[in-house]
Amino acid sequence: MDVSNDKNKSPISRLSCKEDAGLLNMQEWVDVRHQVTLLAETLEKMRLAEYIAYLNRPGRMLWFNFVVGLLRGLGTALGAGLLAGVAYFLLKRIVVLNLPVIGGLIAELSKYVHQP
Repeated sequence: MDVSNDKNKSPISRLSCKEDAGLLNMQEWVDVRHQVTLLAETLEKMRLAEYIAYLNRPGRMLWFNFVVGLLRGLGTALGAGLLAGVAYFLLKRIVVLNLPVIGGLIAELSKYVHQP
């Protein structure tokens, strides 16, 4: 038993049926127009045209990726240096507390850091 309802079908699927091969009624045209409008709005939000123009210029894409790579590398180096500096500062503070095991380890580490 087939309980499919023509009202639940999309306008595109209704067009493919043999019995609906005639002209579209007004509500179907409104539905199709609404779907096309939604598609156009979605493409505008995605900025698809700008992205395709960007992909069609390989020189610009290579330059942009090169600059982004340089900035990522610089950020990584600065971040690692900052974290190492903070860790060293905290470790020096722990040495001042004269903790038995940790203090000796940190004192050795400090000697290696100050070695020329």
